[in-house]
Amino acid sequence: MLNSLDIAKPPHATRVVVAMSGGVDSSVVAALMAEEGYDVIGVTLQLYDHGAAIHRKGACCAGQDINDARRVAERLGIPHYVLDYEERFKAAVIDRFAQSYADGETPIPCVDCNRHVKFADLLQTARDLGADVLATGHYVASGALADGRRAMYRPVDADRDQSYFLFATTPDQLDLLRFPLGRMTKPEVREHARRFDLSVADKADSQDICFVPSGKYTAIVEKLKPEAAESGDIVHVDGRVLGRHDGIMRFTIGQRRGIGVAAREPLYVVGLDAATRQVVVGPKEALATRAIGLRDLNWLGDRPLQPGETLDCFAKVRSTRPPKAAILRATADGAEIELLDGEDGVAPGQACVLYDAAEGSSRVLGGGFIRRLPDTTRLAPASALHAAF
Repeated sequence: MLNSLDIAKPPHATRVVVAMSGGVDSSVVAALMAEEGYDVIGVTLQLYDHGAAIHRKGACCAGQDINDARRVAERLGIPHYVLDYEERFKAAVIDRFAQSYADGETPIPCVDCNRHVKFADLLQTARDLGADVLATGHYVASGALADGRRAMYRPVDADRDQSYFLFATTPDQLDLLRFPLGRMTKPEVREHARRFDLSVADKADSQDICFVPSGKYTAIVEKLKPEAAESGDIVHVDGRVLGRHDGIMRFTIGQRRGIGVAAREPLYVVGLDAATRQVVVGPKEALATRAIGLRDLNWLGDRPLQPGETLDCFAKVRSTRPPKAAILRATADGAEIELLDGEDGVAPGQACVLYDAAEGSSRVLGGGFIRRLPDTTRLAPASALHAAF
């Protein structure tokens, strides 16, 4: 008989390592696992330690948050370990974050943190501790398929859906990962925290860019990649030079405010060229995109994709946008995605995550990082793109 974690052992013989960030979500996971009688070990990663971040509201994985995790573990009576992953975090997340801006992209550091640190290094630590599973406080669900593999799904609480940030989780990692909050809402989680009398029951949620203590990411980028702060031209899509800028790192595709040039019509950032240090601007219609390329494709479907194969799916190109109808075409180095209704402000460096349905607890099919396609894909008729697929 399987226990609640789909393991063929009684709870007391099942070792669960819980990734405890010091927030309410992972704390409740640890409490629920302990309540069910599992052999629970709490592990907290120290990822950075910038003075102001230690007590900054909404930070995680440093200073006060480590103390909060320790207090929760003491309250639950479970072992708790703090692991220093600062060097690994800097190399895998912070340095890549800065490089992405220098390359004219808009990075998504939470994905790198999950795939390179939490679901790689920490997962290996869990194995070294003899864990049967690694449990986290992410709002995403997983479940066993008929062939024994596990699939990932969007959670019950759509407002807390974190599947966009977890698309790079591999099938092997999914086998060991568990997400106990996938079938709960945030209010339910906080009620559990109060029921367990946890000190973090009303603690604020952490922010996405946890390692930026002042909220000004440009200071970190300029320090690590000073070329990203070099000045250049602001150029209209029609070729006119409209002004100068103080670094492409200060811009992202779709941006309207703070461009720094006066014009009779509203202007948006529609392109960033790191090689020439140009910021390209134009009218809103110039943002429309119907085709994008993906690199570093991670596929979680039932079988591997073959180059040239096409698949109807739903694509999510920003964490705040809903999935929309799309067609995937597998390539030798990733995939090309046709967005049937188009999207505005699609930014290289962001993720495109693919689902089997637009709503509900749909299955995560995988995803990749958005890369540039030739400019001919902009504003191309949908019928022409469909024919190319």
